Amino acid sequence: MRKAVIDLLSDRPAWRIPAWAVDTIRKAFGEQFDVVAVEAVTSSDGDGSGVSSEAIAAGKGAEVYMGWGVPGAIVAGAGDTLGWVHTAAGGAGSSITPELLASGAVLTNSRGIHAEPIAEWVVGAIAFACKGFHRMVTAQREKVWAKGEFTDGTVRVRDLSSLRVGIYGLGGIGRSIAARCCTLGMEARGVTRSGSSPCSEVTWVGGPEDLESMASQSDILVVAAPETPETIGRVSESVLNALPNDAVMINVARGSIVDESALLANLDSGHLSMCVLDVFQAEPLPPDHPFWVHPRVLVSPHISAVSDGFWRREVDLILENVRRYLEGRELMNVVNPNLGY
Repeated sequence: MRKAVIDLLSDRPAWRIPAWAVDTIRKAFGEQFDVVAVEAVTSSDGDGSGVSSEAIAAGKGAEVYMGWGVPGAIVAGAGDTLGWVHTAAGGAGSSITPELLASGAVLTNSRGIHAEPIAEWVVGAIAFACKGFHRMVTAQREKVWAKGEFTDGTVRVRDLSSLRVGIYGLGGIGRSIAARCCTLGMEARGVTRSGSSPCSEVTWVGGPEDLESMASQSDILVVAAPETPETIGRVSESVLNALPNDAVMINVARGSIVDESALLANLDSGHLSMCVLDVFQAEPLPPDHPFWVHPRVLVSPHISAVSDGFWRREVDLILENVRRYLEGRELMNVVNPNLGY
């Protein structure tokens, strides 16, 4: 009998596959598949990195594997039977291993599934930074009635409709961010690998070489690009310096894309008014890192995608791809190993 393996029992409750989802996926495969649900917990952090001995054993002879990332050990243990592997993570970089490339299996990811909650989170981050909520929080903690700071201009309070938002990366997440920003009257621009995008909400789209130019005309810079060799370190000192005075930077992509040393220097100089960071080069953020206590930084513990609607969206994607796989049709969200997404 053909075998499919579900290895999605995360050690974090928000990402732990519920029983109803397992049952729904099992029914979709039908009687021709033995669907094995791994009961050992795994790590869902980042692009997914955990693998249990139970999962490796279950993967032997499997045709389909679904996990938080696709570890090389799973692919190697499955042998030449794998036809399709799926990661519930949005990023796929850690799944593109030599073992996977040699197997010839099709890799799909969950790009776009996190778009709605992350876009909403970004809008909240913009409001937090531009409406002075950061000062309200510290003033409350200090028991200070800070009305004077808001009315004398010490704390700058901005109309959201006046903001120019530059988005680095216009995939599913970037497009959702642009749509929500435009709904609130903001102007959205974008930079993509190809220099084009189907996103109708953006007023201008440039290529990677235009990132500094876009930054120079952005009150808010949102980093939403995938982690690839071309994007690592791309938000550099020169890009940060190109931002206007009092600009805000938000990162919901990967910490490796931003030069954190340059960012810290920029914040210390007062050039940037604030940055809101959901991702970091080292996670968890080390206890002695300056970001923890910096007055211009909001530290978010890589949770911008957390949503009570995740599993409904994820299961819908998986069910559609199960139908396509059984019918021999092209799958959704196929990852290009050469691009990394």
